[in-house]
Amino acid sequence: MTRFILVLALIFAAGMAANGVAMIVDPLRWYLQAPGVARTGPFNQHFIRDIGMIYALVGAAFAVGCAAPARRALLWGSGAIWLASHALFHIVEVATGLCGPSALATDFAGVTVPALLAVGLTVWAWLARGAPPRPN
Repeated sequence: MTRFILVLALIFAAGMAANGVAMIVDPLRWYLQAPGVARTGPFNQHFIRDIGMIYALVGAAFAVGCAAPARRALLWGSGAIWLASHALFHIVEVATGLCGPSALATDFAGVTVPALLAVGLTVWAWLARGAPPRPN
């Protein structure tokens, strides 16, 4: 099971990093090709590159976490917090009327699924590290 989880985490890390690099290297192409993004506002290369750096760092955190079991829960948890916050923000946009409900379906594969996967991997990492020592 551990091997499967680590392979899944590495694939996830590669996807996050690749998305981040694509955002940094060619933000206009990413903006035009990412489903639903162009409907959320005008192109802003600075903003897309900023977010691309976050995705690249999330990918790096998951990759390093695969090789560093003692730090895995912390590294994966850090990425999961950002991805879950990002997904929650998309839900809040719909709840407040900034976006229509169809945005949730459009965002599901690219925003919600990565957040759920990151949280699931982090929970696994947390449980796999064993129970924390009890204070005296």
